[in-house]
Amino acid sequence: MRLSHRLAIAAAAALLFTGLTGCSVLEGGSESASGGERSGGTAGETVEGGEPGFDAAGDPVTKGTFDTPIAPGAKVDIAIMGIKVRGKLAILSTQFTPHIPPGGEDNPNPYNLNGRNGLGTSLIDPVNLKRYVVVKDSSGDELETDDIFTHIANNQTGNFTYTFAAPPENVKVVDVQIGSWPTFRNIPVER
Repeated sequence: MRLSHRLAIAAAAALLFTGLTGCSVLEGGSESASGGERSGGTAGETVEGGEPGFDAAGDPVTKGTFDTPIAPGAKVDIAIMGIKVRGKLAILSTQFTPHIPPGGEDNPNPYNLNGRNGLGTSLIDPVNLKRYVVVKDSSGDELETDDIFTHIANNQTGNFTYTFAAPPENVKVVDVQIGSWPTFRNIPVER
């Protein structure tokens, strides 16, 4: 048996063993002894564990219908589904529904709906006089649904999320700016 095959078998056995015993082969991946809380990003902090799940769309907090320059007579419905804080992050969930007259684009993206401009989605904190912009990951990529490569079928709804640094606890509502459309005011921050 060649050395590379032996190494591959040994690695697979090690992964299988650690998976069956609940051990982690990665640093920082261990659970604490107190109910499954995982270590947060900084020393001494924890992020509450819980049941695995997903964010259900539910009903919008607010919505509006706005003109879009993509075609004469075209409109877009924008719904703010909510802002939820988890740890040090706040996730804004939105929905876009384009309404483009016959003969126009059938599969637009938000970039085109906004007149071929980036959305620049942000939260405005009226308490601390701050603007929160979408955070970036360790690769420098913004944590948001891509507004150029994500298309929405005409008259269908597309879901978009944006991740921000969470406003402080004393901030109960924020304003939301999306593209060139009017600002959504007093959107509750769920904690």
